Amino acid sequence: MSCYASRFRGERHVFRDLRDVLAKASPRRSGDELAGLAAESDAQRVAARSVLADLPLTRFLEEPLVPYEADEVTRLIFDTHDATAFAPLRHLTVGGFRDWLLSYEATEQRLAALAPGLMPEMVAAVSKLLRNQDLISIGSRCRVITAFRSTVGLKGRLSTRLQPNHPTDDLRGIAAATLDGLLYGAGDAVIGINPATDNMPNCIALLEMLDGLRERHDIPTQTCVLTHVTNAIGIMERGAPVDLVFQSIAGTEAANAGFGVSLAILREAHEAALSLRRGTVGNNVMYFETGQGAALSADAHHGLDQQTVETRAYAVARAFAPLLVNTVVGFIGPEYLYDGKQIIRAGLEDHCCAKLLGVPMGVDVCYTNHAEADQDDMDTLMTLLAVAGTSFIITVPGSDDVMLNYQSGSFHDALYLRSVLGLRAAPEFEAWLERMDMKDRHGRIRDLAPQHPAMRRLLMSGN
Repeated sequence: MSCYASRFRGERHVFRDLRDVLAKASPRRSGDELAGLAAESDAQRVAARSVLADLPLTRFLEEPLVPYEADEVTRLIFDTHDATAFAPLRHLTVGGFRDWLLSYEATEQRLAALAPGLMPEMVAAVSKLLRNQDLISIGSRCRVITAFRSTVGLKGRLSTRLQPNHPTDDLRGIAAATLDGLLYGAGDAVIGINPATDNMPNCIALLEMLDGLRERHDIPTQTCVLTHVTNAIGIMERGAPVDLVFQSIAGTEAANAGFGVSLAILREAHEAALSLRRGTVGNNVMYFETGQGAALSADAHHGLDQQTVETRAYAVARAFAPLLVNTVVGFIGPEYLYDGKQIIRAGLEDHCCAKLLGVPMGVDVCYTNHAEADQDDMDTLMTLLAVAGTSFIITVPGSDDVMLNYQSGSFHDALYLRSVLGLRAAPEFEAWLERMDMKDRHGRIRDLAPQHPAMRRLLMSGN
């Protein structure tokens, strides 16, 4: 490990290693402060960024932040690094990489070609030198397209996860929330339930209900019950209708072990889901969830700041070609992202870093009720993310998840974003809305009266 130093305003700042430089260069956030990793002053933060800007990108190939022999995520990152894709930028410093990303040369095509050559630590490092508008600008030029029954990530499109959670997993309650979302044009990314009771019989009942609803109305989307990956494997073995396999992931082997998963388990689930061949327009079968603070809360961060270790999780996701990935940016709580400003910054970081790595990132624009944030902050973040080209957002009835007890986006929020920014649903889902006569002559979602044929067809679905 190397020691790094810089002078700022006549004061000399010394950083013990590369991890320390990255942590001290990070924007202020409560998680790093509670972990004792954050800069002690703005002057120290600027000094760390000065050191970081002058570091060659190749330093990250020479100095693993988590030991190779002790961590399978580190081994994945190094063993899958594409030296040929990285070659055009090999001569750059982190600061030079920032300048290139903000230049006209960083086109959609070049960014896509570069993604396999980027290590998460390189991307985390450059993000610490970027303003919010830079994160938006770069993210908007990264296009990651995935498909199963609908196509997610196309330019000019904004997809949504319809999240019809229920505190007792009541099938009629979940069906009612699902129909409500469909009538607002939500659900083209996935109809996904967080089960209140996470056992195989209950999850199978939920899956069969959702799949029956989807088939009855020929809805071109995918369904998912967000159970543990080992449950999903067992459910597939029992022949239940699994479209997507879900799992929360993190950026170190130890943090993933805390979730009860390893790369081998994820590989087994991925292969099992592929073998079902349930997709119609693509075969991306995995759904991952991440969030800054997960590794820190498990004391499995190896001294890394929360944003850097979060970015390492995207290497895990990338290895399995997922249909969907989303950061639950404000869900873990104010211990890690204290207020609206920190949540907004983290959401933009997560989206930009994931897209640079070739990961199809969406965002759960959310906060817990004990955070110093409100719905105005979420309106700001969701608007910025939609401008930045986020793949999808999560939507729940009335912004209030009555099972998980946190605040997220609503079906109305998706309508607002699509209307104001001229964004559309996934093409297959949009065509379904038109077949169902749920769009008016201007292409807008109809305000459907109970007697409207589309409303009657959905309400008479038998659920």
